[in-house]
Amino acid sequence: MDDLELQRLVEEISQKEFGKPFRHKAYFNSRLKTTGGRYMLSTHHIEINRKYLEQLGHQELCGIIKHELCHYHLHIEGKGYKHRDQDFKTLMRAVGAPRFCSPLPGDNQQNGKKKVIIYSCKSCGQKYHRRRNINTQKYVCGKCRGKLVKLDEMKP
Repeated sequence: MDDLELQRLVEEISQKEFGKPFRHKAYFNSRLKTTGGRYMLSTHHIEINRKYLEQLGHQELCGIIKHELCHYHLHIEGKGYKHRDQDFKTLMRAVGAPRFCSPLPGDNQQNGKKKVIIYSCKSCGQKYHRRRNINTQKYVCGKCRGKLVKLDEMKP
């Protein structure tokens, strides 16, 4: 599927599910990494992550498009278009749009869990759990100012 086919699909879903035309652009954005799609407030365009079509199929793509079209139509109408707004939640239920997209298979995050790195203080034994590496030459224990050492790196 190319950008032109995606544009037609978005226009079709907009007319069929919402009864309103989609008058802006929809296209694939290969730079999207952590989300299935996004609605651009400033331009009203919709960007879609191609990986979701390739790995999870057409049905998942249609769900992402419906979700982004909820943002689009509500924003255009001046209603609550954010995830926390009641207008958004009501419209999503009405058209059957998913709240979140499914995780990609083989993603480094398994069920939302990320790797955890455990550091320990040499002096007092205080343990620190971090998601990112820290510079043990620069940072010290917050409890006793002792030297930190990396103990373990746990992956989900």
